[in-house]
Amino acid sequence: MTVAELFDLSGKVAIVTGGAMGIGKGISMRLAEAGASIMIPDLNLEVAQKTAAEIKALGGKAAAIQADVSNISDAQKVVDATIKEFGDLNIMVNNAGIYRFMPAIDMTEAMWDKTLGINLKGLMFFSQAAAKAMIAAKHGGKIINIASIDGFRPTGNLSHYDASKGGVIMLTKAMAQEWAPHGILVNAVAPGGINTPGASALTPSGSMSTEQLMELSKSFVEKLPLKRMGEPDDIGKVVLFLASAAADYMVGGVIVADGGALLV
Repeated sequence: MTVAELFDLSGKVAIVTGGAMGIGKGISMRLAEAGASIMIPDLNLEVAQKTAAEIKALGGKAAAIQADVSNISDAQKVVDATIKEFGDLNIMVNNAGIYRFMPAIDMTEAMWDKTLGINLKGLMFFSQAAAKAMIAAKHGGKIINIASIDGFRPTGNLSHYDASKGGVIMLTKAMAQEWAPHGILVNAVAPGGINTPGASALTPSGSMSTEQLMELSKSFVEKLPLKRMGEPDDIGKVVLFLASAAADYMVGGVIVADGGALLV
């Protein structure tokens, strides 16, 4: 198989949750460029439709659907809509997630439940719905989860987010072990700091002021060996690798793409 063939996703169908913007958009654009048809479930249907239109304008295939990943029933809705639109499902990318700075001492039940509901529960049941479809179709597939370096080491004032992403890493391994016999390969990517609209829109929570947030971001970049924040495409390219035949012997792995953040 040539290098071009290894990364050719022609005829494959992918779901990218939260694929309308940020890391999700970076992933959607790369998978579409490789030939995959992309379903973009997002809370913001209008933005999801714009991203789908961008993909189509470049000659790709894409569709959008409104969905809340924390709503379990939306998992089956999205999988059914994807199969109806494109005829199959081969790649599931669990990208949708939220994070808001909040010291543990100020943690509210609402913030905890919302974060775990989207970042961990949603990932579980979207993966389950995708795996059932892949097994029913009698073919394997790829499930790729977006974790975080916070799943390995806390950044600070993100205990709820850290707990969810630590859970994503272990859930990735557990699902990989169970579903590999079906030809479903489950892996994860752990990004570091990425320039996204979500990161830019961070607002103070609890006892964190705007100034403190800005200083935290500045010190984070200064410590990075690469001295820059990542871009959505930095993660999109790693997901493309995991979705491709180049990663056909990877099961339960976690690729860290963090500019060297865990080295310092």
